[in-house]
Amino acid sequence: MKSVVVLSGGLDSTTILYGEKRIAEEVFAISFNYGQRHKKELDMAKATCEKLGVSHKIIDLSCIKELVSNSCLTSDIEVPEGNYADENMKSTVVPNRNMIMASIAIAYAINIGADEVVLGVHSGDHAIYPDCRPEFIEALQKVAEVCDYKKIIVRAPFLYNDKGQIIEKGLEWVVDYSLTWTCYKGLDKPCGKCGSCRERAEAFENNGVIDPLLCD
Repeated sequence: MKSVVVLSGGLDSTTILYGEKRIAEEVFAISFNYGQRHKKELDMAKATCEKLGVSHKIIDLSCIKELVSNSCLTSDIEVPEGNYADENMKSTVVPNRNMIMASIAIAYAINIGADEVVLGVHSGDHAIYPDCRPEFIEALQKVAEVCDYKKIIVRAPFLYNDKGQIIEKGLEWVVDYSLTWTCYKGLDKPCGKCGSCRERAEAFENNGVIDPLLCD
């Protein structure tokens, strides 16, 4: 199989990339600059691909920023602090983000003769992000089967796993988590207070290891 991994530079998709390197004949990574304030994740994605020897493309979608500006990730709206279950976390939703990225990734996969597009969405995303839920992935698969002459498989290996389980698998695969970025605030160091930081910290703690980004 020939895979295209949608790589944000975060913990989940980076773990996916390591997993695909273990099973796929060829792996390609694609990342997106959609005007997110936490662009540091793209630097991490690039560094990981260089480390693993994976072909990597960063697609400039910053032109859509004004079309998805009601999200705190693409505007000056303050990033909320707290847990993902909190109502205020809905401001972190970027309208239709995964559809946009997956659509381009599918086109790229068709163009290079790949068999599948692999996404890093997981169960922790289901409550707050509509485009990370099983029904979205199922619908996306149906679209990927009819959008072109070549049918593309859409996979989300961690769809029913939480972040702690993802890290557990990543530790087994010796994922370099120092080359991942999770914080939404776009600072030089993780804030430790936003929903993404809190979920990450809990996941590492549940695995009895220290987050390498907090070792300094």
